Amino acid sequence: MNKPAQDIDPHVFDRDLLVASYNVHKGVGLDMRRDPARIARVIGEIAPNVIALQEADRRFGDRAGVLDLDALKDLAGLTPVELPSRKGHRAHGWHGNVVLLRDAEVDEVRPIDLPGLEPRGAVMVDLRIGGKPLRVVAAHLGLLKGSRLLQTRALVEAQAGAEDRPTILLGDLNEWRRGPDCSLAPLRDHYGAEGAMVASFPARRPVFPLDRIFGCSRAEIRDLTPHDSPLSRIASDHLPIKARLRLRA
Repeated sequence: MNKPAQDIDPHVFDRDLLVASYNVHKGVGLDMRRDPARIARVIGEIAPNVIALQEADRRFGDRAGVLDLDALKDLAGLTPVELPSRKGHRAHGWHGNVVLLRDAEVDEVRPIDLPGLEPRGAVMVDLRIGGKPLRVVAAHLGLLKGSRLLQTRALVEAQAGAEDRPTILLGDLNEWRRGPDCSLAPLRDHYGAEGAMVASFPARRPVFPLDRIFGCSRAEIRDLTPHDSPLSRIASDHLPIKARLRLRA
């Protein structure tokens, strides 16, 4: 039943968005086959408005991208956010991070180098979707707790003075703990929430909530769930996670 007009909150945008995060494991599934088309089909099952991918590029050599971009466009209407030109690079993303959008306009893109023992990074994208502003921060954090703590502090610092639009942060954050000693504490303090979490790793029998989505007071994360399908259980070592995003003016 539709709400009476007087009960509708005028500060809520007229529709929820579907957002997702997926560590695609360089396109290599649990059967040890590299199959970019299979990854594209999993993302097509989700059909998000916004999705952040991790490990979308090879780690060594020319670090070429592993995605089937044409299939992603055909199956889900998704196109990757273009990064500032890096001549001679064949990577899709920044340290393997790629943001894909459907029916959105990009205002600004900022790649972020993250500190730590391993090369890690994030991408901050200011965009408009349905004419409404949104900031998306996509990240892949390190395996060591000390590095993750440095990286989450760097992510908060990168957003300092840039709180002019609703913001979400999503990605493989490699952390399954909660509480004051959690390496994600700087993000919790910045966003005012623990961050939505659900078990997503390993894909066949997920136990650990390594993949997270944080939202601010103007970007409410609702109905978080793993995308669990026969294909997603084998296409990567992580399940994708997805949620409804309710934006507020």
